[in-house]
Amino acid sequence: MATKTSIDVVIPIYNEELELAANIKKLHTYLSKNLHPQFAWRITIADNASTDNSLSIAKKLTKDLPNVSYIHLNEKGRGRAVKKAWKESKGKILLYMDVDLSTDLHNLHGLIRALESGYDIAIGSRLSKKAKVANRPLKREILSRGYNILIKLFFQTHFSDAQCGFKGITKKAVKNLLPYIKDDAWFFDSELLIVSEKLGYKIYEEPVHWVDNPGSTVRVLRTVTGDLLGLARLFFSRPWELKTST
Repeated sequence: MATKTSIDVVIPIYNEELELAANIKKLHTYLSKNLHPQFAWRITIADNASTDNSLSIAKKLTKDLPNVSYIHLNEKGRGRAVKKAWKESKGKILLYMDVDLSTDLHNLHGLIRALESGYDIAIGSRLSKKAKVANRPLKREILSRGYNILIKLFFQTHFSDAQCGFKGITKKAVKNLLPYIKDDAWFFDSELLIVSEKLGYKIYEEPVHWVDNPGSTVRVLRTVTGDLLGLARLFFSRPWELKTST
């Protein structure tokens, strides 16, 4: 009997007590109906230093729902949480998505198929022509498109959406790539994709159906500043050149 492909869906959280329980249960129900019995799946809640009741809720969810676990970090940082969860996971396919579930869960199947068929990384894209995006404020749309244009100009990359919180990667790629990814916050996504493409890893883009969450805790100015500083650091450090020269 063939061994089932193991999938770990990581949900990084910081102070998400209002929607954590409902959305983890929604995700759990979806995976139970759509990934079982073809895959051996689990959900990992990665709490990065929440100061509200998120950790207590995560612990309760692991008791109430099968195939749900949690990790806790004492320091903030979405990238830090995802990296720790991916490093410790025994899954063959490692995913992560934002807890607000803004991306339609049906798009998961595109990521999984791509990673099973030979791609190293699979990402959701809100900026591809076939994507459907609803209720996104114009300010965020302009910032997102401008930021991704900057990435293409400075790094000559081909992916369209670095920031969508809906990504997957193979365990093999995680082992090889994470040592080169320095950012522990929001720039983690961009750094992962830029370095990966420069090193020749295969990236698949899934056009997603995405609905903006008006209650998002993302702080736009802080995130933009961190992203721009990250781009500058990466432009001058160019770790892919160090890798290829050794």
